Amino acid sequence: MKFYYSKKLTLFPSIAHAFTTKESGNLAFHVGDNELHVEKNHELLAKELGYEKNSLIHMKQIHSDIVLTVTDESFQTPPTCDALITNRPNTPLMVMVADCSPLLFYDDKKKVIAAVHAGRQGAFKNIVKNVIGSFRDDFGSDTKNINVSVGASIGVCCYEVGSEIYDEAKKSGLEYAVLKRDEKYYLDVNKILNTQLLACGIKKENIEFLGECSCCGSDRYFSYRAEPKTGRFAGVVWLK
Repeated sequence: MKFYYSKKLTLFPSIAHAFTTKESGNLAFHVGDNELHVEKNHELLAKELGYEKNSLIHMKQIHSDIVLTVTDESFQTPPTCDALITNRPNTPLMVMVADCSPLLFYDDKKKVIAAVHAGRQGAFKNIVKNVIGSFRDDFGSDTKNINVSVGASIGVCCYEVGSEIYDEAKKSGLEYAVLKRDEKYYLDVNKILNTQLLACGIKKENIEFLGECSCCGSDRYFSYRAEPKTGRFAGVVWLK
């Protein structure tokens, strides 16, 4: 199995993390794949990375701004939300994507982690603000101690959108993230996320974008834009 890692999150010995690739296999149960194959991929991933498969919490992602604090959820009962946050050790959190942005958060002072799914809708709804709010209000985090790594996702190079999305962005004050090229509109979701992270008080030096486009790199990553019937790769993080 092939993974890649955040240079920033690798600096913290209290956590482990990874971003998966197409080589790691499809990890989503809802895309028409054989469930036994998906289960096997999860078993292999857990063995390779060194956690218990049934301790992993993943999500039924709905492009919302809902943040869930993990308490008694399990692998078999994924909650409906788009962000997970916890201070529980040995509880891996997973976000699955196929062009959306997978964000992994860590506060090394309070020992709190989060896994977040943010596509266009999540960015427009500012799910980042809710996640940072949960760090601050539920766990007492100081934003200057929160680190964020954003994995591969569709880039402005490939994310063509219609004029109605540009109009929506404009109404929300997000037109700065729309590029017009050859009479077409292209959206830069990560530009919105970066702006929102900074606005929430995250230090610039604590934000890392891995900078690979999942659509350009559809040989390495699952990409819905490149192939609508496709699997999901993932970001996973846990406290040791």
